[in-house]
Amino acid sequence: MTIIHANPATGTVTGFGETHPARFGKGGYCPAAEKREGDGKTPLGTWPIRAALLRPDRLPTPTTRLPWRWLRPWDGWSDSPHDPAYNRPITTPHPHSHEQLWRTDHAYDIILILAQNDSPPTPGLGSAIFCHLTQPDTRPTEGCVALAGEVLARWLNMLAPGDVMVVGVE
Repeated sequence: MTIIHANPATGTVTGFGETHPARFGKGGYCPAAEKREGDGKTPLGTWPIRAALLRPDRLPTPTTRLPWRWLRPWDGWSDSPHDPAYNRPITTPHPHSHEQLWRTDHAYDIILILAQNDSPPTPGLGSAIFCHLTQPDTRPTEGCVALAGEVLARWLNMLAPGDVMVVGVE
C-alpha cells in the first residue's frame, strides 16, 4: 500500500519519494467531522483513492492499476445535500446542483476520487473531494488537493487499489 501525504499547512504533497508543491482549499482545512458543503475547506483524514477519471482528448491511455475510466462531456458530480445522488457521479443535465467534470480548463484532466464522505455519503458533509491538477494561476481549490499535471500523471501510473492519501498537518 502506498501512502501519499498531503499537508495543507505546508502546501506540499509527498509520495513515491518526492515532495511537490500543492494547492488546497481556499477556506483552509478542517477535521473531516467539521467539513460542510461549500465551505472551501480541505478535510483532514485518511482517504482511500477509489478510482481515476481521465480526459480522453488530453491524455494517453494510462498504465495505472487503479480502477479508471474516460470522462465524457455529460459527466458531473452531485454537490446538492438534497439530491439522493449526493456526493456521487451523475449524468448531466441533472435537476440538482452539481459540478461539471468535463471542463474547458485542465484542472480535471486527471481526477483521483478520494473516499471522503462516501460510505455512505452524509448530506452536507462535503462532496467531490478529489486530487486533480493545479490551475495555471495556482489558485486554491474548493476543498480538493491539486498537483502539477506532470506529477499527477506520473503518480497515476504508480498507484494501485488500496493506496491512500493522508491529508494532515503533522
